[in-house]
Amino acid sequence: MRRDLVIDGMVFGAATVEGDDATDQIISMYRSLDRDDINCILVDGLVISMYNIIDGGRVAQETGLAVIAVTFEDSKGLEDAIMSHFPDDWSSKMTMYKGLGARERIMLKTGKDLYIRYWGIDRRRATAVLDAFTLQGSVPEPVRVAKLAARSVNSLML
Repeated sequence: MRRDLVIDGMVFGAATVEGDDATDQIISMYRSLDRDDINCILVDGLVISMYNIIDGGRVAQETGLAVIAVTFEDSKGLEDAIMSHFPDDWSSKMTMYKGLGARERIMLKTGKDLYIRYWGIDRRRATAVLDAFTLQGSVPEPVRVAKLAARSVNSLML
């Protein structure tokens, strides 16, 4: 999505449930677009598909782009859930999860709070990007549109 909110490209990928391939999938999706006008990757959370953890730092490093991950509510974290869900092999997932670092609370121009992690960009610029793409409430337009598109694709696959 461009800054003027025009959508001029879209790509889909799939991450394995309970897997470790989400980071590779995002990098692959970016590369498949073969564009030089992308400035930022915005993701809705870093733990998807039942604990498939996205390494935002690696995405930023391998793509050369800023990466901003947003969540909409404060939480105590997923340490207990990871240990419970992977009772025999939680150590590597926990290392990946803790490697994400802490989320930071920001307030958008809409007056709503978001919790963010970011790489390849500083907090001030990350907030400015999110403000530019959030028309109302707390959901940035690229995230809102991506959720709509993903739901449509998922409904076709069912």
